[in-house]
Amino acid sequence: MKPELPPELEASADLLTVGKVARLAAVSAGTVRFYGKEDLLAPARKSAAGYRLYGSDTVRRLHFIKHAQDCGFSLAEVRELLTLRAAEDSCCTDVRSVAVHKKLLIESKIRTLQAMSQALSGLIARCDGGQLPLEACPILAALDASAPRRPAPRKAKAP
Repeated sequence: MKPELPPELEASADLLTVGKVARLAAVSAGTVRFYGKEDLLAPARKSAAGYRLYGSDTVRRLHFIKHAQDCGFSLAEVRELLTLRAAEDSCCTDVRSVAVHKKLLIESKIRTLQAMSQALSGLIARCDGGQLPLEACPILAALDASAPRRPAPRKAKAP
């Protein structure tokens, strides 16, 4: 049996509750609320009982947010894209700049991760995985040997 909606929700057939928006967008109600707190979504209005009611465009906006996140954009960057989309003086070049900047950041992270992977490969190659005691572990020895040496603190001279 389907639960009955409060009268103020039934009268708002074109408006959607948090739960309905979540189901239509295939996200949790908590995600809808979180994006609301992050100012990425705003209810069209609240019902007399305090229910947040959203317009049907909210589902499309949620899909946009999730797709942007899948492309690597942070919530702050998604907010920037949404702001650009709403600004009358913005153009495609503005959006492209944000996307190019994000791509450059991702490529930089990839290079860093590749260097880390190569460093780990070198460490793994030093160790045959035998039953050596930890004092003889080649990976720990290599990490210890490559640790930056810090100078000992100087003692203050007595006057």
